[in-house]
Amino acid sequence: MTRPIRSALVLAAAAASLAACGGGDDDPAGSAAKKSDGGPVTIEWWHIQNNPPMKGIWADAVQAYQADHPNVKINVTVLENEAFKAKLTTTMQSGKVPDIFQSWGGGTLKEQADAGLVQDVTEPTKAWIGELNPAATGLYELDGKQYGIPFNLGMVGVWYRKSLFEKAGIETPPATWDEFLTTVQTLKAKGITPLAIGEKDKWPGMFWWANLSLRIAGKDALAQAGEDGSFDGPGFVKAGDELQRLIDLQPFQKGFLAAPWDGAGGEAAQIGTGKAAMSLMGQWAPSTYAANAKDADAVLGDLGWFPFPTVDGGAGGPTEQFGGGDGFAFGKDAPPEAVDFAKFLVTSDVANKAGASGGILPVKKGTESSVTDVNMKSVLDARAKADFVQLYLDQAYAPAVGQAVNDAVQELFAGKASPQDVAGTIADAAKAG
Repeated sequence: MTRPIRSALVLAAAAASLAACGGGDDDPAGSAAKKSDGGPVTIEWWHIQNNPPMKGIWADAVQAYQADHPNVKINVTVLENEAFKAKLTTTMQSGKVPDIFQSWGGGTLKEQADAGLVQDVTEPTKAWIGELNPAATGLYELDGKQYGIPFNLGMVGVWYRKSLFEKAGIETPPATWDEFLTTVQTLKAKGITPLAIGEKDKWPGMFWWANLSLRIAGKDALAQAGEDGSFDGPGFVKAGDELQRLIDLQPFQKGFLAAPWDGAGGEAAQIGTGKAAMSLMGQWAPSTYAANAKDADAVLGDLGWFPFPTVDGGAGGPTEQFGGGDGFAFGKDAPPEAVDFAKFLVTSDVANKAGASGGILPVKKGTESSVTDVNMKSVLDARAKADFVQLYLDQAYAPAVGQAVNDAVQELFAGKASPQDVAGTIADAAKAG
């Protein structure tokens, strides 16, 4: 039996201060015939930074690298998150893999490595991988070998529109779960939609159940469940109970079950247009909110952020957080230039530009100071205080288990499953793995 893989960032407090968070040819996923002898090389790169500022920063990086390496051509395919996952799955099933592609590490990366679809890049990265945040690089380590390169590391928390809090008379963000539920009720009483969610994509709902599981069941229970499938334990059922309390308040926008994270009518648009007050999301959220608004600067200036509330009596403390990062894995036939280009993407020059843009929390040591955006600094400061960050559950565990989490939690949001049903479904999937 293949056990679900658990990936978490366990950080000493001192180390935590280093916090960071299309084109193509007829063979869009690359070719095994590629050589690296100084002759022409084509790299196929798929990424999901489909909004400013990172979309432009990556485009500039391509131009700069190609200017210094005239024998290299980089074909870029930019995809929205869900479209990327679907296309990558289909492409990999055909045996073709992009040379460089978005990866979150964890159980999905392990499955790709076990299938021989991605490269072990330990040797080509060993001279410089130590220049990156170790918590971030650890997400891409499997059995002591490096299978990817991180560029972003952060955590999930609650983003909110300050103007809507002010309108509702809320002076201080809630620190506990009971205070949070009161905040939701206060916003509703003022005619303000408290929460936006893009539950069509499923993973936004998983964020709620996962955070509550970490706060109530605790990190040790998540670790144990990753080993023996015990997601039907009392802490996980209680997490569902508390999420049900929130759902029963009807805090979400109309049509939330059919709404995506990004795009027209989605979660990001609800926040970007000021139609909802709060959104539970990662460090990438501000730029996406802004991209879905008429006045990006006004939105960014009106955002605030606070960590997920603590739960009284829960096993998880305030220094234990939920999140992860972004990075790149490399297809089985990728040429050496693919790793070299990824190395260029995490150099201080590019990382400082990315950090200064407010688009990411860079992982190159020494570039943290480039982050000046007040929203991103809030995440960075909280990350620096964290001594544990649990990786996204749909990435931390084997793909079948991660999918079961997303599917089961969506059933709870839809009123088609009980908290006990959710816990049992996830446990069954984990034990069947």
